[in-house]
Amino acid sequence: MTSMNTATHNAVETAEAFSHLPPLAINPAVRAAIDQILGELRRAQVALTGARPADAHKAESYAAWMRRNNELRGRPTMYPYVGAGFGHGPLVQLADGSVKWDMLSGIGVHMFGHSDARMVEAAIEGALSDTCMQGHLQHNTDVLAVAEILAQEAARASRLRHCFVTNSGCMANENALKICQQKTQSAARILAFADCFMGRSTTMSQIGDTAAYRQGLVLNTLVDYMPFYDPALGEESTQKTLSLLKQAIARYPKQHSCFVMEVIQGEGGFNVASREFLVALMQTCRDASIPVWIDEIQSFGRTENMFAFETLGVGEYVDVVTVGKLSQVCACLFTPEFNPGPGLLAGTFSSSTSAYHVGRRALELLRTGDYYGPTGRIAKLHEAFRRNAQELVQRRPEFFPPVIDGAGRTLPSFIGGIGAMLRLTPLGGDKDKLGALLKVLFEEGVIALTCGHGPYHLRFLPPLGVMDPAQFKPVFAILEKALERAR
Repeated sequence: MTSMNTATHNAVETAEAFSHLPPLAINPAVRAAIDQILGELRRAQVALTGARPADAHKAESYAAWMRRNNELRGRPTMYPYVGAGFGHGPLVQLADGSVKWDMLSGIGVHMFGHSDARMVEAAIEGALSDTCMQGHLQHNTDVLAVAEILAQEAARASRLRHCFVTNSGCMANENALKICQQKTQSAARILAFADCFMGRSTTMSQIGDTAAYRQGLVLNTLVDYMPFYDPALGEESTQKTLSLLKQAIARYPKQHSCFVMEVIQGEGGFNVASREFLVALMQTCRDASIPVWIDEIQSFGRTENMFAFETLGVGEYVDVVTVGKLSQVCACLFTPEFNPGPGLLAGTFSSSTSAYHVGRRALELLRTGDYYGPTGRIAKLHEAFRRNAQELVQRRPEFFPPVIDGAGRTLPSFIGGIGAMLRLTPLGGDKDKLGALLKVLFEEGVIALTCGHGPYHLRFLPPLGVMDPAQFKPVFAILEKALERAR
């Protein structure tokens, strides 16, 4: 009897594990073929162990690729990047044969790096489904599976219960704004933090606090910007922003549809707010019946909890949350009170079937693995970055002159960020110098970006799902070489 029960239990577990897969993906012959593909992938990846220069024989063809790329786009791209479609964790191979350490991860999208066998397997399974794209009117079990994981994880530390999926972070933010506007009966104004970034749609470009991103647009979105938390001022920073918030509410009573908050600013400089700061603002919004919307498009999954609002302990105040990037599929989550009326949220596409399969696999690995908590993989990755960065700062102080912020103060540290959102500030945080450094860094074999609005910082978004903390050592060796060339 025991043997039969065990066998039955195992059969049920197997059935549940494959319940989200298209029927063909369960076929033994197909599974064997998938295993063979993954085996060949792993064998090919053995050759990728570090950065390497381009193949001289491919220079002409690569230059042709870049000419086509630049002509089609109408301008050169920031980097001469055309991928070969192959990599190994944090390493990516370009079409010119070069291999680079990818410390940008598609600005956070490629959480499991390049050519991860688990993600490739999920993508193949998605390709065996009946449609390439999933929709809101007709969708398969894939959509429900991803939405359910997001809703379950969000509910752990908040009242969020519902999840509407979509194919981009910008669209998730558009949906969040619509929900808030409907809830507040068309309130026209929006509260947001200075230096925020919201996306590239017409409306989100206006809310985002970067003038270049809205140049030439018709400005018809009314935004009141509040100062973000300043750790150098502490409680004084909280009181300053709180005072300005109360002034805006008094000046425009019942006219704000929401306060959209990046509790960890991405483009703004990987700035982190304190819980006390956030609670003071959120409680004031609650008292004024202003919805609190947290934008986690970049921070989602990258702190010591899956949601940054849980890491910062503010889940009880949250009405709407948007997530994206590393989840592959983006989403807007909301409480029962903010469940909108019929017709407000819709769309032909929600995302691709392969994105749902890869996103589900990534989310499952994150919530069942050892990524989160004070001793999790993300915490260890953060610690390794800080250790390598501090060693570089101490060994090569000539690369790290004082960094002056917008208020004329010297920054207390060259190293910042939280979780797997990492920053370093060489060359005084000068925009032009860092821009030149990034190009040299790319040539030497590391892909990164900047963040901040003065001072500017080097931004690192390593593939947290696969990167070993020890791999920061070769990355920093290349960074030191690039600094020698660029300064």
